[in-house]
Amino acid sequence: MLKSSRLSCVWTVLLCLLGAFAGSTAQGQTQTPLDRQLSRIDLGVSGVGEFTRDVSGTNYLGVPLTQSAANTLGALVTVRYTKSPYVGLELNYGYARYTQHYTTNGADAYLIGGVQANASEYTFGYVAHPRRQFFGLQPYLGGGLGAIMFKPTSGGGQGLQRQPAAVYYYNLGVEKPITEHFGVRAHFRQLFYLAPDFYQNYLTIEKHTSTIEPGAGFYLRF
Repeated sequence: MLKSSRLSCVWTVLLCLLGAFAGSTAQGQTQTPLDRQLSRIDLGVSGVGEFTRDVSGTNYLGVPLTQSAANTLGALVTVRYTKSPYVGLELNYGYARYTQHYTTNGADAYLIGGVQANASEYTFGYVAHPRRQFFGLQPYLGGGLGAIMFKPTSGGGQGLQRQPAAVYYYNLGVEKPITEHFGVRAHFRQLFYLAPDFYQNYLTIEKHTSTIEPGAGFYLRF
């Protein structure tokens, strides 16, 4: 009788432990609202090329002026929130350093060597991921707006003031998940904005330019 009672107690303890383990496993597999929201966020880092279109106009003195920016490399950091394939938002920060050249009659008449400036992009936009994939790659597209801050450097900025410019952009790209939390991404972006004059009226031609940014990098998903 004592042996049977002990065996019954052992089975009771085992069943309790099994129930507790099953409950904790089910709880671990249940995604909390916070986990669900975090799984929709990813952080992307890309290297980009910067290629800006030349623009020409006439300043207030009636002098024809051409503005061109040197080609360079930059970086783009993007945080995305994707609720569904066609509902997504992104925040972008881009950085590049290049020289703005202002020329007339084929010579640097106003600023010898141009103006070296840091260009920082702050934009917010919409992004969509169509359901159809191509060759195992997930396409995406989007667009948005924000601002670019042009800040002349201390060494080559000619002592000029920094200047913000409104900007809007579109974005096309593809991405490929490598693991659940890591993937690679390639894109083509184009930004549109007013060419900077750093508040110097002899450099003002009031022309819009655009910068194309082919790039590639990686993303991390939470």
